[in-house]
Amino acid sequence: MIYETIVTTCSPDGEAHIAPFGIQWHDDKVLIMPFKPSTTLQNVLQTGFAVLNLTDDVRVFAAAIAKKTAFATESVVDGKGVRLKECLAHHVLTLEHVEDDGTRPKLWMRVLHSESHAPFMGFNRAQAAVIELAVLVSRLQRLPIDKITQEMQYLQIAIDKTAGPREQEAWQWLVDCVNNHLAQQSGMQQA
Repeated sequence: MIYETIVTTCSPDGEAHIAPFGIQWHDDKVLIMPFKPSTTLQNVLQTGFAVLNLTDDVRVFAAAIAKKTAFATESVVDGKGVRLKECLAHHVLTLEHVEDDGTRPKLWMRVLHSESHAPFMGFNRAQAAVIELAVLVSRLQRLPIDKITQEMQYLQIAIDKTAGPREQEAWQWLVDCVNNHLAQQSGMQQA
């Protein structure tokens, strides 16, 4: 099973990077499979650490994809990276093993430390729709645009019925990404 999370990493000189990732739990190990090239992959290979953030604020997923202003971070207790300041929980991870691959290496990581910060109240359908659109937008160069726009139309139903202000903001950032991509494809880039 794949869980949609936010992974924060730092470069060797401390520059934070925030990225949405579908991860897998295998007993006490976390499997992260970033595409090459990727800042997350580079940071983990260079430092050996990452922080897995659990959040119900889907704006974080959309902001990372749409390259909006990053959300606030703070150092984790043991100084091995940063976490989202407003996450519900976080797990500090250390790299144990790499299975190299030309496209998506497998980073096997072990949990060093975990903390809970706030209760999880559950997702609504709009939150799930934003996460699904974020995944689609992250693959704009890999998927047929017809598939993306067709799925967007279906996901729009959940936004219309159940979205609050956070979900509407996140949704619009992602819709803007798709519209800009369509404009680039037709030769007229939007602002």
